[in-house]
Amino acid sequence: MDHESMNVGKSTKEMPATFRKTAETFMAGEKTLPQRYFVSPEIFTKEQKIIFSTRWVCVGHQSQITKPGDYFTAKVVDESLIIVRDKGGELRSFYNVCRHRGTRLREDQNGHLSAIQCPYHAWTYGLDGRLLGAPHMDEVEGFDKADYSLHAVNLASWEGFIFVNLADSPTPLEKVFASLVAKFSHWNLPKLRSVKRIEYDLRANWKLIFENYSECYHCPGVHPALSKLTPYDSAENDLCEGPFLGGFMRITKGNSLTMSGNACALPVGDIQADDHHRVFYYSIFPNMLLSMHPDYVMVHQLWPQSPERTVVLCDWFFHPEAFDRADFHPNDAVEFWDMTNRQDWHVCELSQQGIASRAYRPGPYSPRETIPAGWDREYLRHME
Repeated sequence: MDHESMNVGKSTKEMPATFRKTAETFMAGEKTLPQRYFVSPEIFTKEQKIIFSTRWVCVGHQSQITKPGDYFTAKVVDESLIIVRDKGGELRSFYNVCRHRGTRLREDQNGHLSAIQCPYHAWTYGLDGRLLGAPHMDEVEGFDKADYSLHAVNLASWEGFIFVNLADSPTPLEKVFASLVAKFSHWNLPKLRSVKRIEYDLRANWKLIFENYSECYHCPGVHPALSKLTPYDSAENDLCEGPFLGGFMRITKGNSLTMSGNACALPVGDIQADDHHRVFYYSIFPNMLLSMHPDYVMVHQLWPQSPERTVVLCDWFFHPEAFDRADFHPNDAVEFWDMTNRQDWHVCELSQQGIASRAYRPGPYSPRETIPAGWDREYLRHME
């Protein structure tokens, strides 16, 4: 996305003079990050420790676990977690570790269960994490099941998306996300359902994916199909600093970003007049990319594996009432963005290869790359 520093829905002439000046000089002297941030194992370890172990990270959407007993597993840093809906309908998260001898409790990615039982010695836990049964442990003097509940992980929801935080006492998610309260409510994000997930394994540093997502300077050469549907220089941004960055681009050909150019489903929410011809792109630090189209929402989760490798999970969400209609064509959107994603992943991998060269030196950002530069500042604020 080509992010210029502009308020959503406002022309440059409507902006205060001080903001216009900021928009004009925002990029002066800013350069890409030094090589070590993309190749250093020490930097990667530090990121895992001070960013991914202490920030709220997106692990999924509430539609993945709709009924009591539904669960999925997620890997955050080096930890395996179980995210489950308990019998009262509450979402919970636990370390995937038995309190007996530390055995991994669940090996599968998702499913349904009435209780969580260890495959080794059959210690059994309720969906609320309480230890319910421990064979022969009643013979152990002083043993109390109440002392051996599963270790809980901080969990909170925002607009239907599930976030976890490995820190002992993190800042509450509602405080961290305070600036986004009600901002996206008309998109009905909690009600949407994913129709497709594709997992991509990239040979590129996770930061390159964020930076690529946040500008469309590259679009004319890399994304010919995308550029026919939305002008690469049409971006207007309302979030230009901090952990949440982005804005919209215009859709000028047809009604949607799909292979056909036509809408592929019912509108996802109460889309206002001009927004029927806009696609919104926001990055949510440190691992979520939120793309909102009139007829579907696409979400990427980024999971760094090493300095040179990132796993990306991409979901396409639609209004639940669209699923049974004759005009529901989700593959029209999935195929379009799978093609576009792979084009992005290819240039990200080329960037990783070039940055690893002894010839690499940080290069100057262009005026079309204000949001990547802003993302770098937020990243460095945490790292330094």
